[in-house]
Amino acid sequence: MKKLSQFMAFDFEKFSKDKEYTVIGISEWVDFNTKAHMGTKVEVLISKDNTQYKQKEGENVTNRFEKLSFKIRKDVKIPMNAHVMPVNAVATVYGDYRNQLSVTADDIRVIAPNK
Repeated sequence: MKKLSQFMAFDFEKFSKDKEYTVIGISEWVDFNTKAHMGTKVEVLISKDNTQYKQKEGENVTNRFEKLSFKIRKDVKIPMNAHVMPVNAVATVYGDYRNQLSVTADDIRVIAPNK
């Protein structure tokens, strides 16, 4: 069967529920094929991950310290080390092992860090 991934949805809001994202880089988001300016790419680190993952006995899973990019559909200025959350995020899982995450959003907001 082909194109099955078009029917798989990733719940980014649920994934982000117990996480904190910290900004570690900001750059221009450019379309790979056309080289057109698309907005801002915000590189983040998952600085806190309190998600309760389904695990096998003896397994300890966390995404803490993993990096990902939020592709924001406009130009934004975000301070380094700010805690952020994308607005209206849409995420897609990809990669040979389905272990990569592509996240695009309409905007990004700075939030107060969780204690």
